[in-house]
Formats: sequence, C-alpha cells, structure tokens
Amino acid sequence: MASHREDHVVAGLKIAGHRKRGPGPAVVCVHGAGVSSREFLPFVEVLGERHDAWAIDLPGFGASGRPGRPLTLPAHADVVAEWVDVAKVERPCLLGASFGCQVVVEAAARHPEVAAALVLAGPTVDPRGRSPWRLVWQWLRNSRGESPSMMPLNLADYRDAGLRGLLATFGESMRDPVEDKLPHVTVPALVLRGGRDRMVPQPWAEEVARLLPYGRLVVMDGLPHMAPYRDPRGVARRVESFLSEVVV
Repeated sequence: MASHREDHVVAGLKIAGHRKRGPGPAVVCVHGAGVSSREFLPFVEVLGERHDAWAIDLPGFGASGRPGRPLTLPAHADVVAEWVDVAKVERPCLLGASFGCQVVVEAAARHPEVAAALVLAGPTVDPRGRSPWRLVWQWLRNSRGESPSMMPLNLADYRDAGLRGLLATFGESMRDPVEDKLPHVTVPALVLRGGRDRMVPQPWAEEVARLLPYGRLVVMDGLPHMAPYRDPRGVARRVESFLSEVVV
C-alpha cells in the first residue's frame, strides 16, 4: 500500500502529513529549510514497509497552512510536539533532515516526553559556517552530488514557501546555537552524515554526536547532504537497525 495524506489541525493551522503505516514504531520525518515533505516521500515509502512512517510539512511549507508571519524555530518545534499529540502518535522517533534536525532537537529539548529517539540526517548548521555566503557556497558545492530529480522538487517548494518564508527560515537556521541544546536531549540519537555532504563537515558531525548524551554517528559513503532522498533504502536500513536497538 502506498503512502497517503492525513491532515491535522495544530494551533489553528492545517498540518499536512504523508503516512505509510507499517508494523513497527512510528518515525516522523521533518524537512529542511525552505522545502517540504516532498523530498521525504520516497523514504517514507521504503521505511513504511517496517515502520509507521510519516513526513509532515511545517507551517508555511508544502501543503500545510500559512501562518500570518513566519514561525520562529521554537514555534516550529512546539508545532511538531503538539502535532504528535493531536495525531495520537505515541512517542515516535523524530527524524530531521538539515534544518529539520534543528527543529527536532529543539522539540526534544523543550518537550522531553515527545520522542523516544532522534535521527539527525545532515545536522546543520556548523558554527564555523554561519554566514549567508558560506551557506550558499556549501549549497552550491553539495548540489553537484544530489540527485538531479530533486531540483524540480526544490524549485516547487521554494515557490510555494515564498521569499519571505525562505529568508525567515534560513535566518532561524543560521542564528540557532544548536550545540547548546544537544546536551539536553535525553533520548538515544543517531547522527547520519553522507560521506560527500558538503553542508555538514565531518568534524561537525562528530561534534554533534559527542555533545548528545546518547549519540552515535554513522557515515554513509558516497552520499550527499540529502541522503534519505538519494538512498532511501540504505538510510531506512540504518534507521531500522538503530531503532531495533533503542526502541522497545
């Protein structure tokens, strides 16, 4: 059975979700800055063979409702935590990609009861690279290794989000001292880096795993920043193996 759409109302906004309901514990995927759950759909199809797999759109992105003004990072994290409650998803693994990692770390730190585990796929932003010019340069270098089929998805997402939403979210990403929050994540966490990820340097990925009280790092050779899109089955295997150890 293919994934299907399930929407919920959180804080007065429609939050769109795509779900494929497998037999194992729930995994909720949170997308990166400026994009949407479109990039997670191939991964949800694979992961949903074994897990209750979700990918949600943050407010202002994808098919979710538009708030009056772009949300702050803490507000996005609160929406994710409230969505878990409204959707009746019991203590899922929260899986973030890129900026989504910052959102799920914030959610886990602010709401310790919300998640049973975290997966941080390509965690941003390296403190040594928090400038617009550095991020643009890293993005350009990384884009050469991403799947060509992802570019039309990105363009559609950027169009849907609008310039205001894009700039606000990238600003939140750059201003976020995620390294200060990682020690407050009290659940097991898997840090996943593509070996050819030009957005997330290896030393930073190692630092993220070290700062997490129960963190571990896996590097997947040959993959770019958006590893779940480039190799959904390989990433799903890593996630399944991790969850089989840490989630009952």
